[in-house]
Amino acid sequence: MPSDSPVHREAASSPQSRSPSPSGNEVLTLRALVSTKDAGVIIGKAGKNVADLRDQTGVKAGVSKVITGVHERVLTVSGSVEGVAKAYALIVSQLVSANPASPITSNSSSPHTAIRLLISHNLMGSVIGRNGLKIKAIQDSSGARMVASKDMLPQSTERIVEVQGSSDSIGRAIEEIGRCLLEDWERGQGTVLFHPGTGEERSGRRPTTGRRNGDSAPRGRTSPSPQSPPQQPTNLRTQNISIPSDMVGCIIGRNGTKITEIRRLSGSKISIAKEPHDDTGERMFTIVGTPEANEKALFLLYNQLESEKERRVGRDQQQQEEQD
Repeated sequence: MPSDSPVHREAASSPQSRSPSPSGNEVLTLRALVSTKDAGVIIGKAGKNVADLRDQTGVKAGVSKVITGVHERVLTVSGSVEGVAKAYALIVSQLVSANPASPITSNSSSPHTAIRLLISHNLMGSVIGRNGLKIKAIQDSSGARMVASKDMLPQSTERIVEVQGSSDSIGRAIEEIGRCLLEDWERGQGTVLFHPGTGEERSGRRPTTGRRNGDSAPRGRTSPSPQSPPQQPTNLRTQNISIPSDMVGCIIGRNGTKITEIRRLSGSKISIAKEPHDDTGERMFTIVGTPEANEKALFLLYNQLESEKERRVGRDQQQQEEQD
């Protein structure tokens, strides 16, 4: 499974299983977007707070590096579902204590605040549920309020789910969210992770990230001699994503123009199954390329999906207005 999947298994004895039940051998990795100021509170002086957090909960936790001019960082917590939920509850308590005058904190005996989770677009359905029933059940059982963003973050296929409430209610909600993510972990494969960056970085491809080593370097070279091929990538990866059958046409485009353009822009090879792969009616897209090329292909595919969804929503609204 790709390293940038939101969920991975330490002892995956049956990796082909569609919906494994959460158990002790599974590790949940849950990311959240935090301000630079809050990141400092989470880390603590000389890393004391984050070290204490690891000791108390048994999780692995860390915050992305500071980027000049960027006021947000990514918090990553990995461990058992229960450990991750407990860690986030403790983090929220720390943030409330450090910011008693925060406008999102009430003066009640159980102060309220919020945490912004980063959830794969492909896994949002697992959290929201059909007709919003799952997210409503999580809110009712935890006492927290959840607000899911409609748009994917720039240059990524992640969306924000803001969990609001007391530290205890946020912890309970995150435990339920974590179980949903583990149950459908395969849908999270191929997620393009969000990396806070400056406007210059967002206008094109990110020059470097923690998962790459100078991927901008080859682009500064002159073309190689004609007798040698321009690229001989040895780090090819294969990633599979499922697309609803009724959306496949919009990705292929008339006479294959759109999928051809996605292949050209990304550099990945993309093949499409002719028939649905199971009773969900979804068809499998197989993407083969370097990690960077696959990331670009996934971003373009998801963007095309979002554009088509918006077009259909607008069409339906227009038809409804005409009927009224």
